This record gives sequence, structure tokens and C-alpha cells, in this order.
Amino acid sequence: MSTAIKNQAIKGGEFLIKATEARDVFIPEEFTEEQLMIKQSCQDFLDQEIYPILDDIDSMKHPDLMPSLMDKAGELGLLGTAVPEQFGGFGMNFNTSMLVAEVLGAGHSFAVAMSAHTGIGTLPILYYGNEAQKAQYLPKLATGEWKAAYCLTEPDSGSDANAAKTKAELTPDGKHYVINGQKMWITNGGFADIYTVFARIEDDKYLTAFIVEKTRDGITMNEEEHKMGIKGSSTRQIFFNDCQIPVENMLSARQNGFKIAVNILNIGRIKLGVGGIGASKAVLGQATKYANERKQFGQSISSYGAIKHKLAETAAHVYASEAAHYRAGQNIDDAYDALVVEGMEPAEARLKSLEQFAIECAILKVHGSEVLDFVVDEGVQIYGGMGYSADAPMDRAYRDARINRIFEGTNEINRMLVLDMMIKRAFKGELDLMGPAQAVAKELVAVPDFGAGQEDVQFAAEKKVIGNLKKAALMIAGAAVQQFMQTLSDEQEILMHLADMLIQIYAAESALLRTEKLIGQRGEEACHHQIDMAKTYLHYAVDESQRAGKQAIYAFASGDELRMMLLGLKRFTKIDPFNLKEARRRIADAMIEKNDYIY
Repeated sequence: MSTAIKNQAIKGGEFLIKATEARDVFIPEEFTEEQLMIKQSCQDFLDQEIYPILDDIDSMKHPDLMPSLMDKAGELGLLGTAVPEQFGGFGMNFNTSMLVAEVLGAGHSFAVAMSAHTGIGTLPILYYGNEAQKAQYLPKLATGEWKAAYCLTEPDSGSDANAAKTKAELTPDGKHYVINGQKMWITNGGFADIYTVFARIEDDKYLTAFIVEKTRDGITMNEEEHKMGIKGSSTRQIFFNDCQIPVENMLSARQNGFKIAVNILNIGRIKLGVGGIGASKAVLGQATKYANERKQFGQSISSYGAIKHKLAETAAHVYASEAAHYRAGQNIDDAYDALVVEGMEPAEARLKSLEQFAIECAILKVHGSEVLDFVVDEGVQIYGGMGYSADAPMDRAYRDARINRIFEGTNEINRMLVLDMMIKRAFKGELDLMGPAQAVAKELVAVPDFGAGQEDVQFAAEKKVIGNLKKAALMIAGAAVQQFMQTLSDEQEILMHLADMLIQIYAAESALLRTEKLIGQRGEEACHHQIDMAKTYLHYAVDESQRAGKQAIYAFASGDELRMMLLGLKRFTKIDPFNLKEARRRIADAMIEKNDYIY
């Protein structure tokens, strides 16, 4: 059992009001030899099976190609990492499955097919199926003998998942449900063997989930969708016309479908985010190599400050996001372990642990997907004219990245969820947000604490900056809650600005904690580049928090309150000067020397 369980374990969302010690976070540098072997197996699979045929995959000329690649992945055990051994999988912990998702996230269209199968395709049955359903389906899903898809979205129900109109009607003899309806944007729809289908029974408030085998009568589908990116991923509309399935194929209980959808999306969100980090690393590696190879004005473009700025700034974003993902992943694993020790059944414990950190999952979905978009955009720019050519790798990377800000709930929805979940937990007494917010309000009229006597503490100044950013967020959130109360959910712009602050706080703090722990393991001399990245990202986070904070304050405050809050924001977003140009050059030079992303 980890130290985090032995101590008072942090709750989801509590990062805003409770300091985290570096010793209590997991960092990617701590992966075991076994986990690193799994990581290498995933990389070898991409190098040998995926990258050489990316054009063939995207062409969709060979309908059996993607299923055959899934078969190969299944033979290597890559489809069963989260499935318990009793059902033919490996039963790995959450952070190990995150590592697999990260590496394979660089696999373009294959990554989408893979994640849909192992995530939203398999996990509803793993976590909500009864023993008979698990025994029937999980072994085939773990090996890839059967492929899975998830049928939730409909033409009139995108972000509002519970608005689905597909119907399920019980037959007079009570032995079957007859499903009628239309689903769209179904990943793996063209070749999946089983679908998790969400439908409404009678006038139920919430949807119910069903396991539907493709061989059932009454299932038809449109041709493959023509998409901007991930062109090799099967995406179909699926129609259910008097599709009759046994009552035994109801997944979990009646009206539990919406709960299933929400909880499975929590997993999908954080894994989508970490997959974006894997893709970002691959793009940064390609951009670094090209910068070394491309000559302009008689020398490699990697020698120029403008290119070094791009390489280093994107590297710092990736470093911070990676730290944040595995920090949260370990929190989820620790919560799971604690619940199992208390006697909770493993599948329920996994769902509870993920639900506990749903705030962090939403944060990381946004951060990971937007870091990837930032990286690919700068990758195109580093390639210059070749970046816009379909003959160079940035074309595919740029197009394929864009879907991630829409998948698993748009980034706008996830931003609003971050604040909505946090405030709801506060109203329920699960998170004490108002106490710290009131303390910050009192501090605004008190003499500032200049932090004397902390100089000998590792990252003392940077930790104070993080603490002040949290105060800024609490100040604005507390004032917004007081003014709007129950109607704050209607103030979407304010919620999104506050979410931007929380996202930056979590990422910057994670980068700092990762670096502090790494220094404890390797010594400061060996961690100069990581220190540079943590500080570089912290400055970015301060700038972004100040921008978002101003926008939020402008949106609802006026008069003396406006002036007081702007003064508070200015006070709480101060940071000591730091030569970012030189730090970025050091970060970039190390990558340029190794001709790759090395962190």
C-alpha cells in the first residue's frame, strides 16, 4: 500500500485547498522495469505495425485492415491491460493502463480504434456487467476476438447525452427488448462485434444500457463518415430497427445507463488526455529532427532562437501535463486500493475511485488535448512550408489532433464540469471551499506575508506562487458563488474562466512536484533542465491565470468590489523575474543535441 493511503489521502478537487507534498505524488520516472517493458512493447508495435502503413490505414480501402491490427494488438495483450486475469486480461493498475494509452496515443487512427475498444467498448461490461455477462464477453474482448463499440450519441443529443430518443420496448412475453433508434459518430461501428447501446424504456427519466451483438436482426448502418482527421478510424451511423435482444442483455439496472455513461466518460477523459501526451512527444521528436536537418541561411534552423523558443515552450507544456496525468492516475490507484482494503468489490471500487477524481479527469482531458493542439500547431510552423504538405508528417498529426477537443465531452463542457462538480461537492460538505475563500477575503485587507524565512526550502518561492494562484481562484470563485448562488451554472463564461485558472494551477503544481521529487532522487545537478521546464511552465500558468482571472472579475464585479478584486488578483499573480529566454534555450539545446524529445 502506498504512502498516500497510509497518510490522509487527498480527495478529488482538494488540490485547490490542500498542499500536496512531492513525496506523495507518483512521477513517470518511477515506472518499474516491468512497466517500461510494456511501454517498449507498445512503441515497438507502433514502429513495426502502424507507422509503415499509415497511408493504407487512412485510405480505408481495406476494410479488414484495422480489425487485423486490433487482432495483432490482442495477441500481444495490449487490449486486455485493464481486464482481470480471470477474464483473460492482465489486471494491471490504472497508471499502467495509462502508460499504455499514452504510448499508443501516438498511433493516429489506430489509437482511436484501440482506445474506443479498450475504454468505452469494454469497460461498461467490466464495471457494470453481471458475472454471466463478464464471463461471456470479456475474454473475447481482452484478446480482440471480438471488437467493441459504444452507441450513445444521436443526431439531437451530443453534449446532452440523456436526451437520446432511441427506445427499448419490452415484448408482451417479457423475454426480449425491441430497440428502435439511430446512433451516430460510432467509433469502430463498421467492424465491432458488440455494441453498448443506450435507450429509453417507456418514459423513464434516465437511459438504460444494453449489450447488443452485431449478429442480431434489425441492425443497419450508413457508409463510413468522411472526416477531417483520424480518417482510418471507422465512424458510422447505426440504425436499430425492431432489433430484438434478450432481457438478460440489459447492462446493470433499468435507468442506470446515464450513470454508466458518465462514469465511463471519466475514464475516457483522462486516458484521452494522456494519449495526447504520447502524440505530443512523437510530434516534438519529429519537429526536433526536422529542425536539425533543415538548413536556412547556411545553418540548421534549430540554431535559431525562434525555433528554440517553440521547441522548449511546447516541451515544458508536455512535461507539466505528463506530470499532472500520472499524479492523478496514482491518486485514483491509491483510492482504489484503500476501498478494496475496506472490503469493497473491485469493480465498484474502481468506479468509486474514478468518480472521486472526476474533477481531475475533466481538467486533464482539457489540458492534454489542448497541449497536443499547441504542439502540432507549432510542429507545422517549425516544418514551415513542408508542414502544410501532405507528404510530411505534420499534416496528419495536425488533422488527427483536432478531434480530441470534441471527444469525451467538448472542452467547453469539461471546463464547466470542473467548477460545477467542485461547487456541488462544496454545497454537500465534501469540500471546504468557502472556508478558505473567506480566509482569502480577509487576507485582502491584511498586511501581506512576504514569506521571510522560507529561502532554504526547495522551491519556496515557486510554491508560494502556486499557493497565491489558488488564493486568486478561491477569491474569484467565492465572490461568484456569493453573487449568483444556485444560478452560477448559467454563467458559463465565468465558469470557463475559473476552470482555466484551476487547470493551470493543477498542471503547474504537478510540474513543480515532479521536479522536486526528481531532485530528491537524482540531485539538483542532474535536474537542471527539469527545473527550467517547471519554472518556464509556472510563468506561463501565472500569465494565463491572470488573464482568465481578469475576464472572470470583469464579468460580474463592479465598483469597490471590482477594484478590490483586481488588486487582489495583481497581488496573487506576482512572480519573481526569471530569464525565460535562457531557460528555453537550455531546454531546447538538450533536445537538439539528442535529436529527440528527451524528457
